[in-house]
Amino acid sequence: MDCVFCKIIRKELPAEIVYEDEEVLVFPDIHPVKPVHLITIPKKHLSELSEVAPDLLQKLMEVVKKVAKEQGLSGGKGYRVGINAGGAEAIPHFHIHLMGPMKKTDGM
Repeated sequence: MDCVFCKIIRKELPAEIVYEDEEVLVFPDIHPVKPVHLITIPKKHLSELSEVAPDLLQKLMEVVKKVAKEQGLSGGKGYRVGINAGGAEAIPHFHIHLMGPMKKTDGM
């Protein structure tokens, strides 16, 4: 696939890698809306939530939790997790945003 995220996975485009394993990659959003704004993606190109196997979705969420803790967002500081897929995203590759710190008064 020739999407921007696939190019980052193949190291054809630069990105500051925050986390990487065989299935998952995490890197900063190029247009952050919060001091911490990271993108978590499966390395396999998937565009719809319905294409993500339950075990991969579980792994992606475990990575988001781990990275949130490592970034100092857990423990009451507040963070938001958002899933983009199925045409709602600017890049047609399933991804999860981790943004924070957040307050209850912060808008979406």
